[in-house]
Amino acid sequence: MSNVPPPPPTSGTQPDSPPNAPQEAHETHRFPCEQCGADYRFSPHAGGLVCDHCGHKAETPLATPWGKPTLNEQDFRAALRNQLPQTDMEVTRVSTCPNCAAEVEFDPETHALECPFCATPIVADTGENRHIKPKGVLPFGLDESAAHTAMKQWMGQLWFAPNGLQAYARGRKMEGIYVPYWTYDAQTVSQYTGQRGTEYRTTRTVMVNGKPQMRVEVKVRWSNVSGNVRRFFDDVLVLASRSLPHRFTEALEPWDLSRLTPYQPKYLAGFRAEAYTIDLEDGFHAAREKMDRVIERDVRFDIGGDRQRISALNTSVSGVTFKHVLLPVWVAAYKYRGQTYRFVVNGQTGRVQGERPWSVWKIGLAIASAACLIGAILYIGGQQ
Repeated sequence: MSNVPPPPPTSGTQPDSPPNAPQEAHETHRFPCEQCGADYRFSPHAGGLVCDHCGHKAETPLATPWGKPTLNEQDFRAALRNQLPQTDMEVTRVSTCPNCAAEVEFDPETHALECPFCATPIVADTGENRHIKPKGVLPFGLDESAAHTAMKQWMGQLWFAPNGLQAYARGRKMEGIYVPYWTYDAQTVSQYTGQRGTEYRTTRTVMVNGKPQMRVEVKVRWSNVSGNVRRFFDDVLVLASRSLPHRFTEALEPWDLSRLTPYQPKYLAGFRAEAYTIDLEDGFHAAREKMDRVIERDVRFDIGGDRQRISALNTSVSGVTFKHVLLPVWVAAYKYRGQTYRFVVNGQTGRVQGERPWSVWKIGLAIASAACLIGAILYIGGQQ
C-alpha cells in the first residue's frame, strides 16, 4: 500500500469527516464465477456477467438499461455545503498518470502498467480518491472486437496514415474505460433588453459606365424591445475528466442518456473506471456556458424580426440538481516510432475519434504525382 496521503478535499465534492468518524471501507468489488471461481466480467454481447475462463453466465440478471429506471437527482447546493449523505460517498484506490493526470482504478494485484489514455508507464499504488458515488451508468454496448473493427474502418479512411501504424494498431489491446461525467438540471428565467431589426428595401439610381441603373438597397429599422424567457434544462452533460482532449469527447457525442441505468458495480466487472478530476462546482461553470448559449438563442427567437441585438441579459438559476454518471469509452493509446497516438471509440454507438497520423512518404508521393499530372497537362496543352 502506498504511503502517499489521500488528496485534500475538493470544493463541492468531498465533505469533511466528523471527528472520530469510523474509517470508511475502500470500494472493492470482485465477482467470482459460480462454476470455476475465476472472475466474471460484464459482456456487452450477453448483457450480463460472463466468466472469461469457462464461459459460464451468471444467473443473477442485471437491470436492463432500456427499462427507463428512475435515477434520483442530487441537490447541488447541499453538495457544495458538504452536506451529502455519507452513503453517497466512496473511497477507491486509484493511480494518477504523471503525464495526462488521469486517475484510474486498477486491480489491487496490479503494480505497474501503461496509462490507458496516453501509454505512459505508471505505478499502480498511487493513493486514495474519496468522491461522490456514481448514480448512473451507461453499460458498454460494444465489445473489444467491435471497437477494433470501428477503429480499423476509421483508420482505413485516413489516406495519409502510415501503413505501419495501421498494422501495428490492429494487434494492440484496447481498454474499456468508464469515463466520468456530470449532468445538471436547472430552471432558468432570463430578463433581457435589446432591439428588433426589421429589414426594408429601397431603390436608387446609380451611374455605371455612364449609364443609369437601378440598385436595390437593404436597410434596417430598429425598435427597442424587452422581455423574459424561461427554460428548464434537463441533463446538461459535462465531461468530468482532463485526461482526453475535449475535441475527442465532444466528437463522440451524442449519447443516448435515456439508456442510463442505476449504478451497479457489476457493470464495471472487467472494465476500468476513471475518477473525476473536474469537481462539481467547476463542472457547473461549464454547464452554465452551454446553458447560456441556448438562452441567447431563445432570446433572439423571442425578440423576433429579421435581425436582433441584445443589450442586456440577466439570468437567474434555481432548483439546480446533478448526477455523477459513467459513460463507456474504448481507448487505445499506442507509442509508435516515438510518437503517441490515441484513439477513442464510443462504447455505445461505435463513433470513433483520435489523433490523425500522417505519413511523410505518402504526402510526398501525392505531391509528386500531382506535380507530374500538372506538368503533363501543361505539356499537352503546349503541343496543341
